[in-house]
Amino acid sequence: MSPTRIMLLMSTAIPLAACGADDVASPGEGNIVVVTPSTPAPPPPPPPGPAPTSARFDAITPAADCPMGTTNDGTIDGDDDGSVDFRICRLGGTITGTVTLQKLDGVVYSLSGRVDVGVDVGGDGLAAGGTQGILNIDPGVVVIGAGTADFLVVQRGSQLNAIGTQTQPITFTARANFQNETDGTGTVNADSIGLFGGLVILGRAPINDCDGAAVGGAADCQTEIEGTSGAFYGGDQPNDDSGTLRYVQVRYPGFEVSTGNELNGISLGGVGDGTDFSYVQVHNSSDDGIEWFGGTVNGDHIAVTGADDDSFDIDSGFVGTLQFLIARQRAAGGDHYIEADSKFDDLPRSDPTLANFTFYGGGGSKDFGVLLREGIGGQLWNGIITDKSECLNLSDDETRDDGVPDFQSVVIDCPTAFGSEGSITAAEITTLFNLGANNNASFTTSLTDGFVNGANEDAVTAFTDPSIATVDYIGAVDQAAATPWTQDWTCGLFGSDDQDTGSAMLSCLVTPFYG
Repeated sequence: MSPTRIMLLMSTAIPLAACGADDVASPGEGNIVVVTPSTPAPPPPPPPGPAPTSARFDAITPAADCPMGTTNDGTIDGDDDGSVDFRICRLGGTITGTVTLQKLDGVVYSLSGRVDVGVDVGGDGLAAGGTQGILNIDPGVVVIGAGTADFLVVQRGSQLNAIGTQTQPITFTARANFQNETDGTGTVNADSIGLFGGLVILGRAPINDCDGAAVGGAADCQTEIEGTSGAFYGGDQPNDDSGTLRYVQVRYPGFEVSTGNELNGISLGGVGDGTDFSYVQVHNSSDDGIEWFGGTVNGDHIAVTGADDDSFDIDSGFVGTLQFLIARQRAAGGDHYIEADSKFDDLPRSDPTLANFTFYGGGGSKDFGVLLREGIGGQLWNGIITDKSECLNLSDDETRDDGVPDFQSVVIDCPTAFGSEGSITAAEITTLFNLGANNNASFTTSLTDGFVNGANEDAVTAFTDPSIATVDYIGAVDQAAATPWTQDWTCGLFGSDDQDTGSAMLSCLVTPFYG
């Protein structure tokens, strides 16, 4: 039995009848101010995917009731014969104080409308009425949303500590991923997207996209995050701490509120580098997988699979290091692997460092994989870009003259290496690309499982720098690794899951408690 199947059978050894100081919203600890949302019905689900072939699990019965501070919202079927069922324990409104979602036998948690963690303290920490909230989530917990109006917002000055493990990741997903009323697969398939809202995390780190006459990076430089109302980000605290996300999946998120105003899988607005963002996956977002709106948060071991828009989106003055990145696109959807902007001459300039990345799959209608524009700087090191008609595009004179992205040990395998969308010609992009060492725009990939290095990748000399974890390989996953970092906790990556069927995609098609 695989470690993730063992997760199904484990309990916390803390019965619901003995709720104590670590339980959800225990007296004197946390508080949930319940607001009844107006949640539209989710869109009709796509046809179900294939039934799983693995054996059924032992019977699980729903908990008798929900932990204190949550609302009993009935039960949900976890398999096709009624032997696995869970109590739905609903969260709603605003969380203040410290609240912990424990992994309790027979319990799944749900978001009811927009759920806020804390009340915004402002960019200077002095906003009237600002109140901190801390939401802790234990390993193995699953949180569902029934529709696109169900999403989580972590306000400035508050924290989300979702700390899973490799064998017990924390999963945010759609209710449709969990329903198994007919054949055990739920009502999602490989192209299901946008079935619940997603995660929004807001901080007080510098941004360059200010409302009014504020100066970028100042305490009063703030703006409203996309996809919701009254939620602001930005400030002057680069070391701001919005908590920890580790071994976390976000499945089937995203929602377009209006043109150009969308909820992403995960939106990071002005998040500071005191935040821990590691081993995170977004799967099948209807908009971007992850978008960094300014801020300074660093991240590592990040996978975005099946996003319908950009896999990674960077703008508003983001300055941080992101290492070990995988982007896999679906044939039926996907825009750029990276779309990165800076807002021309506004400071702080977007200046990300992206190291050890593998981008593949090439879905969607856009010809190019990586688009850098609006004066962005940055470093792209130890990377692999493939499966697009055109791999790399730079736009706007400021990008070439002021940002000057730096490429080192980047290989490209596309019919056309460099495309031209704006004022920078393909010849100029070629010149800039060739300034770095060990770059190759005529590379032939030998990747296995889509993202694991082969002999050709191993032959490329890796770039090293004190600002990144030093490794001796390009790409996100070295072929010499005994266990890829994707093992057990991700879904939708071939070779990433231990299953009877051998198809990693099944782990996304069935209930999160399977496989």
